[in-house]
Amino acid sequence: MSEVKKIATRASYGNALVELGEKHDNVVVLDADLAAATQTGIFKKAFPERHIDCGIAECNMTGIGAGLATTGKVPFISTFAMFAAGRAFEQVRNSIGYPHLNVKIGATHGGISVGEDGASHQCCEDFALMRSIPGMVVACPSDDVEARALVHAAYEYEGPVYMRFSRLATPVINDKPDYHFELGKGIVLREGKDVAVIANGLPVAAALEAAEQLAAEGIQAMVINMHTIKPLDENLVIAAAKETGKVVTIEEHSIIGGLGGAVCECLSENYPVPVKRIGVRDVFGESGTAQSLLHKHELDAEGIHRQIKEFLAK
Repeated sequence: MSEVKKIATRASYGNALVELGEKHDNVVVLDADLAAATQTGIFKKAFPERHIDCGIAECNMTGIGAGLATTGKVPFISTFAMFAAGRAFEQVRNSIGYPHLNVKIGATHGGISVGEDGASHQCCEDFALMRSIPGMVVACPSDDVEARALVHAAYEYEGPVYMRFSRLATPVINDKPDYHFELGKGIVLREGKDVAVIANGLPVAAALEAAEQLAAEGIQAMVINMHTIKPLDENLVIAAAKETGKVVTIEEHSIIGGLGGAVCECLSENYPVPVKRIGVRDVFGESGTAQSLLHKHELDAEGIHRQIKEFLAK
């Protein structure tokens, strides 16, 4: 059996920006002294006159991006998730969100899989922060195919979009002829009647692997790729809850305020069912390899499988 192709979605981001740049002259890319890490250096090489290195000044970069948007440009401001959502939160809120400007935020190195960079750089709060800004679209793609599609969809969308990309190489799972991406619309990757598993980002591949293990034990798990956290595909969430009666959410983010929070808010108001939130459980990360951290926080296939089994046994 051939090995599954893996690509870090931050690389997908850089490549998709070049694709956009070739089609649209109004695309400009800003970075905060991290072009190599965020992969916007790929765009810089292709279009040096449309790439601005703002230095280690994320808040300033956010303001510059907002200004460019008022001139008809479509700026993609890029840095680590910790700096985009954390350090520059006030500027994102007041300079981009409040006037609802057409700025796209490419936040790389999200979640605990940043690994050895440690707790200070492992942003597990960005979904919650960005969800709280009125009018902000929040999305986290599961692989290279989806990341590229997201970047193109973000360009077409009129308004602010927050996109989180991973440092760790992610299995390509959406390389299919019938794949279709739409902001705000989840995708059923696997049908099932016993439990609905709703995931996004890096854990989607692990969720599919866990579902295979569950199937071998006679448990049929529906797996949904909920790439857009806001606006949430509430119709799909409610339909999945009605079909299965139990829901599990999985995200490389705190269980507070992210995908799990959004799903629980939806179901509590529309169709209450038992929900298990799998993610980072109100703790900071630590330095370590990405795989060891994912294992410790039970975000690998083994941990997901065990937690779902325990949930269903209750």
